[in-house]
Amino acid sequence: MTPVLNNLAFGVLLMGFAGAVAQQWRTSRKWRKMEWLDLVAMLQPVDFAGISTVAVDYLTPCRGQLRLEPDRMWRLLGGYKGLKRMSQNAEVMLALASYAQRWNFEEAVIVTERMRLDAAALRRAVRRVRLGMLSNRLLQRFRFTIPLNAQEASSTYYLMRQRLFALYETSHESRLPALAACL
Repeated sequence: MTPVLNNLAFGVLLMGFAGAVAQQWRTSRKWRKMEWLDLVAMLQPVDFAGISTVAVDYLTPCRGQLRLEPDRMWRLLGGYKGLKRMSQNAEVMLALASYAQRWNFEEAVIVTERMRLDAAALRRAVRRVRLGMLSNRLLQRFRFTIPLNAQEASSTYYLMRQRLFALYETSHESRLPALAACL
């Protein structure tokens, strides 16, 4: 490639990255201004029993690791729609962890950072599933990676939920039942 094309490609990538960072900053700023009940109201229903089944299968490997067939796994997660809901809930859970800093700053900062990493992993896994679904017809390779990424998304969601519950158990136990009812 010519130097002009290299510079143009670098510029486009840099602008895309800057746009993504700006969008993330605006979104996190919006979340910080919301009250606890408003955040909880944004949680969408998911089949946590199904998510838990897939996540535990992924997180506890044993002999004969192919226990869940991809079709069954997909049904347990609620398909792509279920993955999208998990991804959206992950953002709300992250905001709820940040909200807990008002009551227990030291622990909540650490838990929020762990959950931020979890949320990034979940977003990546959902993006890979979407990419795999779009290119599944073109590339057979993605037929195998869709279930793996769906398992990663479910296990990350499972861990985020457990981290949030543990944080609320130590930070503001009186709000835990309402939170558990929504998640």
